[in-house]
Amino acid sequence: MNIQISHTSRQLTTTSFDPELTPGARNAVNVCLRVAPHEKICVITDEDTKEIAAAIVLELEQVGAAYRAWVLEDLAPRPLTNLPQEILDDLETSQVSIFAVQAQMNELKSRMQMTDVVNRRKIRHAHMVNINRQIMLEGMRADFCAVDELSQRLVEHARQVDRITCKTPHGTEFVAELSPKLKWLKTSGIIARDKWGNLPGGEIFTTPMNTNGVFVVDGVVGDYLCERFGDLQSNPLTIEVENNRIRALHSENKDLRDEFRAYTSTDENRDRVGEFAIGTNIACTHIIGHILQDEKIPGVHIAFGHPYAEHTGANWASKTHIDCVGRDFDIWFDGQQVMRDGKFLI
Repeated sequence: MNIQISHTSRQLTTTSFDPELTPGARNAVNVCLRVAPHEKICVITDEDTKEIAAAIVLELEQVGAAYRAWVLEDLAPRPLTNLPQEILDDLETSQVSIFAVQAQMNELKSRMQMTDVVNRRKIRHAHMVNINRQIMLEGMRADFCAVDELSQRLVEHARQVDRITCKTPHGTEFVAELSPKLKWLKTSGIIARDKWGNLPGGEIFTTPMNTNGVFVVDGVVGDYLCERFGDLQSNPLTIEVENNRIRALHSENKDLRDEFRAYTSTDENRDRVGEFAIGTNIACTHIIGHILQDEKIPGVHIAFGHPYAEHTGANWASKTHIDCVGRDFDIWFDGQQVMRDGKFLI
């Protein structure tokens, strides 16, 4: 094997892990990333996620690929103000990267520094923020080839429509107006050089030209707020959107309402809808309280802030990005219904 040994790499090769993590790790390395023996991989993890990273590293060793593994706490205090230079340098010489880390408050900047390199170098990158054992046993065990086939059918259809309408029995009535100048992306879990993807994968998304309506977040919200507030079914956040901006927020959970307002108040585009997405991971059947998996559930999620302009073609930017997930969607592409009660009709 052509393995670059570091102190961290030795840590992970000697870290014991639950063998139940192996199918998900094998899916990540062999199916989603299709790692080849001649490639070099950068593995980034933290103390809380070392067991999952160890399962992934073992699969890389089975392939025989060269890798370098990093534990963030070995390099810098958390929360990170910047991604450590050692990791940035390692990314520059890698064809594949895996980021399996628990998010902390105010670390989005460091993650964006990482994805800047990933985008420029066209690295096949697996983004596994807040990955945990339950996700490894559920969403990461999906048949990603089947998810990819569904996602491809859906994205081809979405590229032909002008308007998507979504409703739920819980109060969501939301309309996205689309532009052919703003690209749709597919992140199905099969990761290519042109667009890094979350694992588990399973969504299509775009930057909407405009959105209006009410979006009831009775699933989860993203980033570090997800860990704090979890499943929002009993205390949802209702967001009124007018001309692609937050007009009003309502929730009986005042802490949730106030922290979400604070999160979306840090730059001029913080309250602007930057992402309209449809989850396609058919192995995800219920909200678990973790954004990484819950945003892949068949249904709609939106995000305020950063519009992934480098991929969608949006002409604006933001330093924040927060996802919002609902439940039990009906969806129409123009006038054609493509989902009923969270089940695809195509």
